Amino acid sequence: MLFSPFHLRSIMLGNRLAVSPMCQYSSHDGFANDWHLVHLGSRAVGGAGLVMTEAAAVSAEGRITPHDLGIWKDEHIEFLSRITSFIRAQKSVAAIQLAHAGRKASHHRPWDGGHALLAEEGAWQTYAPSPLAFKQGEPHPKALSSTEIDNIIDQFRNAAARALEAGFSIVEIHAAHGYLIHEFLSPLSNQRQDLYGGSFDNRIRLLLNITRAIRSIWPDSHPLFVRISATDWIEGGWTIDESLELARILKREAVDLVDCSSGGNVTGVSIPAAPLYQAGFADRIRKETGMPTGAVGLITTAAEAQYLLETGAADLIFLGRQFLRDPYFPLHAAEELEQDIAWPEPYLRAKSR
Repeated sequence: MLFSPFHLRSIMLGNRLAVSPMCQYSSHDGFANDWHLVHLGSRAVGGAGLVMTEAAAVSAEGRITPHDLGIWKDEHIEFLSRITSFIRAQKSVAAIQLAHAGRKASHHRPWDGGHALLAEEGAWQTYAPSPLAFKQGEPHPKALSSTEIDNIIDQFRNAAARALEAGFSIVEIHAAHGYLIHEFLSPLSNQRQDLYGGSFDNRIRLLLNITRAIRSIWPDSHPLFVRISATDWIEGGWTIDESLELARILKREAVDLVDCSSGGNVTGVSIPAAPLYQAGFADRIRKETGMPTGAVGLITTAAEAQYLLETGAADLIFLGRQFLRDPYFPLHAAEELEQDIAWPEPYLRAKSR
């Protein structure tokens, strides 16, 4: 099943292996460059059915770091178009994840320490549903006004329009890992008392409005994904039961797949990380709501990926770190599973089957 096609609207993926969004922190002013072309292009050459960019910020202040990829201005389109053209030439499908970092914005890159930027280092004002810092000692974000929320919804819509012009076939809304949309979903970070806070219906309102705004300009022929953190892993936070209800609603809103991750919204949480530790969320959402799902999280072998498909836990297998270790994982997995798949013609001399 790992090398069976997967149809979503008018798009066909040649197999079920997807490159998960992985921040590269290698941009200047949001622009993609040769690093991104080689990074994403090599995974397409390596046989991935779907190649998704890292989180692309919908605004400059929505970046995690000053080095994040962006799609907040038209000038970003040209180089992204070069990347999507190359991915398509390898018979893979190009996708982009659209994101706003919320209160987790304005930080250093992980290898530079990951701490919040200081004013003299170019820090900028961060925004969130409520003025609650992610970590003790970090600057408090500004609570968004209704007008500012409307502006962010427009930024997501405009970013999707640029993504379409750049040649992406799939858009994913990043509503996970403690970034802005997840901050609205979780009662741990959302203490608002207006239409965007309090009840479940109010806390999901931003995501639904962004989904509708993107669908208003995103072609019916093109799939739309949403990545969620299926649980906050802590009492009082976002839960798997809420994720199930959200998935049912997103299905009615013309979302085609829920990409199931977890955590990231609060510190000091004990997460039982182990191989396939998040797959159960994808499994429950798929079987209890009928929403197609993607499984992600410490999936490192062909056998694990195949198992998740055979048991009906997911429709797509998203790999992150394993694709960093092995850009040609699909080619190697096919050999391991004794599947004869097409190789890039310049590499045929190395094919063993």
